[in-house]
Amino acid sequence: MKRFRHSWAFAALAFAMLFAGSAPRAAAQDSAIAGTILDVAGKPWAEIPIQVVSDQGAKLETKTDKNGKYSFNHLRPGTYVLSVTLPGQKDPYVGGQVKVAAAQTVPVDLNFKDIVGKQGKEFEEARKKQEEEKEKFQGLKQHFETGVATLEQAKQAKAEMMKAPADQRESMKQNVTDLNNKAVTEFEAAKAASNEKDPNLQLVMARLGDAYDAAGRTDDAIAAYKRAIELKPSFAYYNNLGGIYGRAGKIDEASAAYQKAAELDPAQAAQAWRNFGITMYNANKYKDAIEPLKKSTELDSKNPQTWYLLGTVLVGSMGFKKVGDKDIPDVQPGTVEAYQHAIDLDPNGPWGQQAKQGLDMLNQISPGIATSVTTKKKKS
Repeated sequence: MKRFRHSWAFAALAFAMLFAGSAPRAAAQDSAIAGTILDVAGKPWAEIPIQVVSDQGAKLETKTDKNGKYSFNHLRPGTYVLSVTLPGQKDPYVGGQVKVAAAQTVPVDLNFKDIVGKQGKEFEEARKKQEEEKEKFQGLKQHFETGVATLEQAKQAKAEMMKAPADQRESMKQNVTDLNNKAVTEFEAAKAASNEKDPNLQLVMARLGDAYDAAGRTDDAIAAYKRAIELKPSFAYYNNLGGIYGRAGKIDEASAAYQKAAELDPAQAAQAWRNFGITMYNANKYKDAIEPLKKSTELDSKNPQTWYLLGTVLVGSMGFKKVGDKDIPDVQPGTVEAYQHAIDLDPNGPWGQQAKQGLDMLNQISPGIATSVTTKKKKS
């Protein structure tokens, strides 16, 4: 009985092992990329090298069979970049990224007849657009350069007109007007040939502002410079806008523009305030020129022009006081000192010489004022 039990147990164990060996195993679940490559005639393209690179950097290569078919099997889930090496081409054709999930076969078919046709159309459209952009740029450049040249001609014509005898100026005035208007037309054409994304637009708008200003179209000039500033804020643009405002008598706006110029480029802040003072000086607005010129001397005390101009506008804005039965010039504090600074800094130059003349004039209209001229000795 014991032997029987032992034999039965052994048989049961053998049967179990046999059953386990013959039971079907679970199939491995692979991921794959597979497809067909067709040539430019739409026919199967055999022996074409294909490569995939995973997002982990793993590379696999294969070739198409005689039917143009290929496959990459046993892939890990992830993102792959597929590329095809084409005959006679330096660079492979990149088919883009292919995302593969677990147990998924992703079909990627490439028909180069369609691809070349599509690329050919895209290339033609891109070439046509490039030619159009090139023509527009050439037009912009031509109008811009003509505008610059014409604006310079107008400037020279105006200078010649101002030098001419008074009875000849009227006949020369029309030429200046015509040149300024022509410059406006050219810059407006350059603007039309540009677009909002054109990096040259800010420069076109600035020069258009100059042309409008020269043509007496102040509001248009201000608008053009504001647009240039929106596109590219700069010291020069705010400085020029300040000049336009100043000549138009808009003192607060001019001051704000010069302030922005000074803030944008602190190294040129003294120049900004000096330019404001010069603008007011040229417009015979002497009182409005005093403060900006004082600011300029505070920032740069070594500029003889600024000191001379400060002395001159102080003289130009001085009043008179009653002394007995006479009206005596009321020389403002700092006038003599301003002239003296100009003389010390530029004793033999134009600003120093004009400052000496200014002191002589003060002495003539207000005898007894301390206007002695001293020149600093050079250190040996």
